[in-house]
Amino acid sequence: MGVQGFNGGSTIDPAQTVRLAKLAETLGYRSWWTTEHVVLPSPKVPPSPVEPTTPILDPLVHLGFVAAVTSRLELATGVLILPQRNPVVLAKQVATLDVLSGGRFTLGVGAGYLEPELAAVGVPLADRGRRTDEYLDAMTALWSAAPSFQGRYASFANVDAHPKPSGVRIVVGGHSAGALRRAVSRGHGWLGIGSPEELAGNLARLATAADQVERPAHLGKLEINVLPTTSLDVEVLRRYEDLGTDQVVVNSGQGLDERSMEHLIGLKPA
Repeated sequence: MGVQGFNGGSTIDPAQTVRLAKLAETLGYRSWWTTEHVVLPSPKVPPSPVEPTTPILDPLVHLGFVAAVTSRLELATGVLILPQRNPVVLAKQVATLDVLSGGRFTLGVGAGYLEPELAAVGVPLADRGRRTDEYLDAMTALWSAAPSFQGRYASFANVDAHPKPSGVRIVVGGHSAGALRRAVSRGHGWLGIGSPEELAGNLARLATAADQVERPAHLGKLEINVLPTTSLDVEVLRRYEDLGTDQVVVNSGQGLDERSMEHLIGLKPA
């Protein structure tokens, strides 16, 4: 089980972050996930998830802070909006966080969906999916022994960057057809949102995507991570498990605090 979202809202105080991160590790939570919005539409307009005054810390800086006060907790972006980032700079940041965390970092990415946010960083909404695919390929190339990449949005040759990450895992978030194909073709894992019934439908769509694109053997079995949208009890968690869920990730926006963290971790089916 993992937790998500403590880098935003009312839980951004440094002392509170330390307390919650250490508690999550002590209780036996597997992972700590962040959310991301660089900017938000002001005034709020659909489909923006929160008010523009909601504080959201940069996920990579926040995870570096959490890495320093934990030793076992897996750290993940869930998700980082990839087309808003320079892939060469991001590859360095990912490698740095991988080294400083002792190999505990997972890069969760999404293509984004807020047009005002993407426009603010100069990225057209229409090509965000193509950028996401290409940026993943460019970063993977930069982490290789002989970096070279030629694409529409990123190109480099005769350069290198060290240290190399020890083996960063890629998780792809989203429910669109493009996101599901991206998870199959480029991700070690997938991050979805929904009830057990919605998960069942998305798993069927993932199976369809697997018939459409090739999955490289080195990626192994696709890990299924789910942010539940329903109240959790032992039976609900068992339903997720029976569907093949590898990890349930609980969002802090669902009232997660010290007491509920202890309660939820005790619900895990035997």
